[in-house]
Amino acid sequence: MAQAQFQTIGAPAPVVPVAKEIASRACELSVTGLCKSFGKNRPVLRGVSFAVHQRESVALIGSNGAGKSTALRCALRLLEPETGSISLFDQDITSAGLRQLRTVRADVGFVFQKHNLVPRVSALTNVIHGNLGRRGGVRGWTHFLASSGLRDRAMACLERVGLAEHALKRADQLSGGQSQRVAIARALMQQPKMIVADEPVASLDPVAGQEVMDLFHQLTREEGITLLFTSHNVQQALDYSDRVLAIKQGAIVLDETSGALSAADMGKHYG
Repeated sequence: MAQAQFQTIGAPAPVVPVAKEIASRACELSVTGLCKSFGKNRPVLRGVSFAVHQRESVALIGSNGAGKSTALRCALRLLEPETGSISLFDQDITSAGLRQLRTVRADVGFVFQKHNLVPRVSALTNVIHGNLGRRGGVRGWTHFLASSGLRDRAMACLERVGLAEHALKRADQLSGGQSQRVAIARALMQQPKMIVADEPVASLDPVAGQEVMDLFHQLTREEGITLLFTSHNVQQALDYSDRVLAIKQGAIVLDETSGALSAADMGKHYG
């Protein structure tokens, strides 16, 4: 088994070998030296650096409070980092204005632990909302007003996640697993190059969680969508990623290909 490479807290990020086939692909997200604090003497990120390549699936693991979600959000400037640089789809967005940032981020689909569906409207309408990042307007707020082309595309997204028969069911009538699959369909509605998922199955039972992770796996392998996700589940991170990052006390302490790791290797990065 290959030797995992580690970074000492506060030290520069190591140069980590990436599989040759992956390294030949375009780098879709690159962050360098991200730092973030919440209040005085409360540093959360301490110089976080990593890269994600086209069609790669990358898992970010760590214990509660380690900085996983903060790193994910700062990397996309959903939260503003205090220092560091960010390149997304080969565009420097470190200090990009809101309009440029929205344009670049339109190619990123977001899926969170909380599904953030509008509860009293249909699954179909929730999926149609995924198009608002590319084109706004009242016709994108409900399936009743949407064009036939928009409705057809939303139905295709629901079919892709196995929920076409529930298209007209209200979101608050869906199970947890169904709700998360609608959230994924909504992300697909953006026609994203990358999906960023923060603890996407943490609120689901094991069976529903595996179904959602299987779906993510299919999207990366069959449709070439890049995936960056956080997880508490070590085995899940290994099973559904090409590469694993571990964050501890706000710094990346492991960056290694999944095939070179075991669950025991990763367990030491918790606590």
